[in-house]
Amino acid sequence: MIALPRLYPILDAGCFDNAHGLIAAAEELALAGVTLIQYRNKSGHARGMLEQARELKTRCRTGVSDPHIQLIMNDRADLCLAADFDGVHVGQDDLSAESVRKIIGPQRWLGVSTHNPDQLREADLTSADYLALGPVFATASKDRPDPVVGLEGVRRARALTRKPLVAIGGITRANAAFVIEAGADSVAVISDLLREPGKSAEEFWQILR
Repeated sequence: MIALPRLYPILDAGCFDNAHGLIAAAEELALAGVTLIQYRNKSGHARGMLEQARELKTRCRTGVSDPHIQLIMNDRADLCLAADFDGVHVGQDDLSAESVRKIIGPQRWLGVSTHNPDQLREADLTSADYLALGPVFATASKDRPDPVVGLEGVRRARALTRKPLVAIGGITRANAAFVIEAGADSVAVISDLLREPGKSAEEFWQILR
């Protein structure tokens, strides 16, 4: 079973004005001690996404004390292989977990998003290495978010799986500790890392210890 870090940053290309801003944020996170980053790009074309992914890999592993940061590609198993990322994270509307596993093989990490107990039970039966649940709180990171599950949803999910559990959706420095206390192994964060990513990550580390 894999071990997830408490902090799971997601760099969403849609949150940045350009690729330079995204790469700079990744470098800051790496220098702050982040050991896992998910790259998400819902609107880019494949060639541009691959270029960003390769640059992300090169830059966030340069000049840091621990050169091996786990890099997760959102949705695209093909680009995960092309960019030599460490894993893929898929949602309910993407390729099935087992289809992705056939593409990426047994060594790379596979994560699956879930939004309710039924989806989580189903994902738990797959070869996914970890499961994500959300949104825990209201979020602006998706145009049409699923219903909020709250801390009780996290507690219920913890009872349904032994796999590492990532909580996502509206998680900030103000509520992250409560999410971990509810049973999550890791918290996925987008918005609350955008301003001063390195400093924000360090503050998350202090809270999540």
